[in-house]
Amino acid sequence: MEQSSIRTYRLRGSRITGPQQSALDKYWAAYGIEYSTEFLNITSLFPTAEQVVLEIGFGMGEATALIARDFPNTGYLAVEVHKPGIGKLMARVEELGLANIRIIEGDAHPIITTMIPDRSVDGVHLFFPDPWPKKRHHKRRIVNAEFLALIHPKIKDGGFFHIATDWVPYAEFALKSFAQVPEYQGGEVARPTWRPVTRFEGQGLDKDHRVTDMRFTKI
Repeated sequence: MEQSSIRTYRLRGSRITGPQQSALDKYWAAYGIEYSTEFLNITSLFPTAEQVVLEIGFGMGEATALIARDFPNTGYLAVEVHKPGIGKLMARVEELGLANIRIIEGDAHPIITTMIPDRSVDGVHLFFPDPWPKKRHHKRRIVNAEFLALIHPKIKDGGFFHIATDWVPYAEFALKSFAQVPEYQGGEVARPTWRPVTRFEGQGLDKDHRVTDMRFTKI
């Protein structure tokens, strides 16, 4: 499938802090995975995992670390483009003594295309992606029919795709996008108890944002 050249993320202006850079320097060899044009051996990354979840765009990694702590038998392959968040998550992984997280730095589209084998992950997490609220930027939204078709073969049969957003128009857009790809079934669900409320989500709730969780199954 031909890849879109449209960037779906913003390069944030915040600089990496000293502790974040230190964590990158200390722990990249243990937890980081360099971008490659060869498929990963997912089993070798998580040899004892009962299932593997691909997380796209984990931000500062707050939810990722807590979920991984609560589900030690699940492997989490986390993708993020921003170095501060990667450094922050690595520090948290070390602090909590987690052995079930590996991190890839880079854009999700080429990573999914060249590094994730077909039918290799049990599920996908996409929490609070950039909503790109302006109409002229809607083409930058990561959830669209093209992206859903790209990632579909990477998920095992019966696997899941879980999304959370605090932007109602984005939730509506996502539901319409999934409707265009009949190989998924699902829709809006109640907020799962296993998904922690992060500081980012809490700030949105303080502003009366409505958080929508959506879960779809690959068929």
